[in-house]
Amino acid sequence: MNKTMSFLKEVYEELTKVTWLGKKDVMRSTVAVSFVVILVAIYVSLVDMGLTAGLKAILGGR
Repeated sequence: MNKTMSFLKEVYEELTKVTWLGKKDVMRSTVAVSFVVILVAIYVSLVDMGLTAGLKAILGGR
C-alpha cells in the first residue's frame, strides 16, 4: 500500500510539471486532425471503389 501511495504522489508531482496546451491550440489541433482524417477517409473510399470496379471488370462480377 505504501508503494502505491508513493507512486501516486510521484505521478501527481510530475503532472504539476506538465505544460498543458491552451484552449486555442487544442482547437487548432482538433480541427487539423479532423481535416486530415476526412481527407484520408475520402482517399481510402475512392481507392476502394476503384479497386472494386476493376476487379468486377476483370472477374465479370455483378
